[in-house]
Amino acid sequence: MKLKPLIIDSSKSNFEKDFLKRIRINDATNSKIQSQVNKIISAVKKKGDFSLIGYINKFDGYKITNIKNIVVTKNQIKKAYSLVTKEQIISLKKSIKRIRDFAKKQLSKSWSISKNKSVLGEKVTPIESTGIYVPAGKASYPSTVLMNSIPASVAGVKKIIMTAPISNIEDHALAIVAADLCKVDTIMRMGGAHAIAALAYGTKTVPKVDKIVGPGNIFVTLAKKNVFGDVGIDNIAGPSEIVIIADKSNNPDWVAMDLFSQAEHDELAQPILISSSNAVIKNVLSSAEKLLPSLLRKNIITKSFNNRSLFIKTKNNKDIADIVNIIAPEHLEIMCKDNKNLLKLINNAGAIFLGEYSPEVFGDYCAGPNHVLPTSGSAKFSSPLGVYDFQKRSSIIQISKKNAKELSRISIPIGLSEGLQAHALSAKYREK
Repeated sequence: MKLKPLIIDSSKSNFEKDFLKRIRINDATNSKIQSQVNKIISAVKKKGDFSLIGYINKFDGYKITNIKNIVVTKNQIKKAYSLVTKEQIISLKKSIKRIRDFAKKQLSKSWSISKNKSVLGEKVTPIESTGIYVPAGKASYPSTVLMNSIPASVAGVKKIIMTAPISNIEDHALAIVAADLCKVDTIMRMGGAHAIAALAYGTKTVPKVDKIVGPGNIFVTLAKKNVFGDVGIDNIAGPSEIVIIADKSNNPDWVAMDLFSQAEHDELAQPILISSSNAVIKNVLSSAEKLLPSLLRKNIITKSFNNRSLFIKTKNNKDIADIVNIIAPEHLEIMCKDNKNLLKLINNAGAIFLGEYSPEVFGDYCAGPNHVLPTSGSAKFSSPLGVYDFQKRSSIIQISKKNAKELSRISIPIGLSEGLQAHALSAKYREK
């Protein structure tokens, strides 16, 4: 199979046009899918469990007649443990510890300041409940369970419900075990837009949650977008992406495989290589073509490379940083020797991996930081999922009688200037 990445040079006159055309993805919403999603959400809101049964039978790969069968039982969890290896459980436990230790550093606490007998501050509390969506159609994703449930648990969320289109226990045993190890309260076998609707609005069987997190296909993404406002969501995720900055000191096989690690997600994933050396670009492409035939997902990788990949020849570090900050990638590997100086110039990236011994895969599974990251350039204004996403803040305002007079004198002219007489009078009462 021939790999044909788009190779462009930042010093050429047509660079900006070719660059922007390639990094942009056609995100025009499929109106047919949006219409289907709207109908599913409306049906679940109106008919609850009855609609859920129909959609599960239609979309989730297994048949049920009793809605109670969507809840994974203790016996099924026990069976899941019997289907995984001791090595897998040990790896999960080690990963859980690393992720939990990192998450604990993100905990915010209530605070206040006192002056002249007045108190100002914030009361920080966890949200009450969250729904975790875990894809389970083509594969099982225990890492998604860990990354979404652990920060919620550390934040103190009282009720964590996991939903996934689990057609059978055998193929998704490790994800079920991961949920049990993370003390997820309930695992429900349902997916797609109907699962999002059930979590957002509740049914007799599915409790309503306050926030929904986790990745999914286009139906899940559009459903989360639809219900936002009635519940909180983490983000609107796009295809996976990685940018790797490499130089002559890096092993081209390692660079190529790291690019593949994102390209194998799906055909729309975007692998990008940036280097100031033409030789590096040539060698990485050569390595990629050598390594590709041995990979199980080579067809997906090939489509990703040929449709969306970019190999960019640059002038210097400033040039590299400017390009990265425009892309604002989900994953950024700064493999080159000068990684610390480059880091200082880069402001927009979901997760940054420094040095050739810090591949993105470690971030996916066990390094500690969360792998739920902003995509499609949203790292310009968004952050990775964290404990702070499961905490909320309430402002605390307690003004003393003495301070009330001072604040009244400030508030009255502002209220009158806005034409809000009652505001001004409310303040004036305290002035007296």
